[in-house]
Amino acid sequence: MIKNFFPSKILLLNKKFLKNLLSLMLVIIFIGTIYSIFISPPDYVQGDSVRIMYIHVPSSFISLGCFGIIAIASILNLVFKIKLMSIVGKSLAPLGLVFTLVSIVSGSLWGKPTWGTWWVWDARLTSMLILLIFYLAYVCTWKFVNDFQKANKISSLIAITGSLNLPVIKYSVDWWNTLHQTSSISFTSAPSIHYTMLTPLVIMLIGMLFYSIIIFLMRYKTELIKLKFKNKKKNKF
Repeated sequence: MIKNFFPSKILLLNKKFLKNLLSLMLVIIFIGTIYSIFISPPDYVQGDSVRIMYIHVPSSFISLGCFGIIAIASILNLVFKIKLMSIVGKSLAPLGLVFTLVSIVSGSLWGKPTWGTWWVWDARLTSMLILLIFYLAYVCTWKFVNDFQKANKISSLIAITGSLNLPVIKYSVDWWNTLHQTSSISFTSAPSIHYTMLTPLVIMLIGMLFYSIIIFLMRYKTELIKLKFKNKKKNKF
């Protein structure tokens, strides 16, 4: 698995491969958007405002998944000294930050017609805000700490510490009384959401995952080129 992140493989990725991925992503997102807006029914309680779910839920999944990967990469980096993992985390963090922000904003837009307020300090929303802060700390460390080794260590510690918040986000609706509804999709039981809503939700999730892969590969390749250039410049002098 790790060998797939080797520079030799990533640097060989050509524009045609990324264009094909992009085309596939656009088709999936287009189908998902049509299904979400025009085909899926309104909720019998929430009405058409439930359609925000098709952006909110995939964004939330991806934001949590990205931080989980960053945390694992940080452990591999710190404990097993796999330095390449720091580039993986650095490339993935801005993407996760954007999806976390989209999740919070879309959640607020959904919350206003559903709860009658833009924001409540319940466990799920507060823990998502904490995740956003960890993302910002991670990204800012790489941006403002010039020494690579120092930035590498600080960012890894931030990611590992922040990963403790992930189970809180996941199980907050089960552990505490909250306005946020419980999960409609679970790995251990059948989904409680009707298939007419589940189908566009899954399609949008797949489309956003393709988008995430494309952006990550582009950023990762750029970071590898920058690192290669730095090392070449250092050896020159």
